[in-house]
Amino acid sequence: MDPKPTANDFINELKTLQSDAEKKKIRRYFKGDDSDNRVLGVRMKHTFDLAKEFSRGMSPDEINKLLDSSYYEGRMGAVSIMDFQVRPKSVSEEYRKVLFDLYINRHDRINNWDFVDRAAPRVIGGYLFDFKKPRDILYKLANSANQWERRTAIVSTLLFIRKGETDDTFKIAEQLLNDDKEYVLKAIGTSLREAGKQNNELLLDFLEKHAARMERKTLTTAMEKLSKEQKNYFRSK
Repeated sequence: MDPKPTANDFINELKTLQSDAEKKKIRRYFKGDDSDNRVLGVRMKHTFDLAKEFSRGMSPDEINKLLDSSYYEGRMGAVSIMDFQVRPKSVSEEYRKVLFDLYINRHDRINNWDFVDRAAPRVIGGYLFDFKKPRDILYKLANSANQWERRTAIVSTLLFIRKGETDDTFKIAEQLLNDDKEYVLKAIGTSLREAGKQNNELLLDFLEKHAARMERKTLTTAMEKLSKEQKNYFRSK
């Protein structure tokens, strides 16, 4: 492979892996409002494997071009490449900032739940955590009119949770609790559940305060690790 692979190289490689049978399976993943979205029909494993290979040489400019792809797998490849590139500890703060900015500035193309989930924890959350950056951007995203930006706000905190920090998760969850979008509410439930694994008392306090106004599925997901008695108690509020 060329040491500096291009977005076109990535798409051309994807096309050699496409399958009509896979198209039907993949179409169900896309929940965005992009009327131009197209599906090649490439298994996610193959897309991820290809992204890992291309991550070793693709420049941010080419990742940006890949985000412009109308193909679902092209954009999934772009966010996956970003995720793979920020994982090594040797990656500089300067380069991490480039990818952080790229993600934020191109949220118009990071427009599906799984694109967010693939890259937000490490590209956004990881940058903020590793370099002790202000987290105001997450609260700004949580106030966005764009549901995928709001999902990024809460999903990014999953990295903080893994590092033992839960404060931002609970604060952003509270900010988003009245959201009207399914894929934001689902992310809130998941993040609360994970935060509860780190600090069960804080989760119980949060539910005591907010359970009565939480959407049912969000509440159910947040309570997955609680006892039957606790679940019944919070459902009755």
